[in-house]
Amino acid sequence: MNVQQKQEVVDALAQRLKDASAFYLTDFTGLNVKRMTELRARLRREGLQYVVVKNTLAERVLAGMDLSQMAEHFRGPTGLVIGPDDPVVAARVLSEFARDHDNRPAVKAGMVEKRAVSAAEVERLAKLPPRDQLLAELAGAFAAPMSQLAYALQAKLNEFVGLLDALRNERDARAGSSEQG
Repeated sequence: MNVQQKQEVVDALAQRLKDASAFYLTDFTGLNVKRMTELRARLRREGLQYVVVKNTLAERVLAGMDLSQMAEHFRGPTGLVIGPDDPVVAARVLSEFARDHDNRPAVKAGMVEKRAVSAAEVERLAKLPPRDQLLAELAGAFAAPMSQLAYALQAKLNEFVGLLDALRNERDARAGSSEQG
């Protein structure tokens, strides 16, 4: 590659990483072409990208993004899994694929919401429920006390209406007895 082509690769990768909510560095040693194709297909189905780039170019990208602490992980064969939306999805796909393929690719490290994470933290992320499920659980946790409050208020309102009816009936009864007497 000439200098201009290298700069284009650096710029394109920098933009992908800036737009990503997370990216993970993997060591794909031991994966043959068939397995790599299968991994890319799984990632693509989830809206993720798998990019293999020269370590020197990746280090340039990271230095330009003030993420130079990640440069130490660019040793040996390194692939980037880039997730634009939910960091958990990418971690889960990597974890499941590795489990099925003799722990390949191995996660080296990652960045989640501009924060460096270790391979162990990526594994913990993979065990989290999907974002939609977490949001539904959170909504349910908020909804339960609100519905209990609504039921309690409704019960008090019904009790108040009952008391008003009883008071009206009592007044009607008094008015009816005073008219007779």
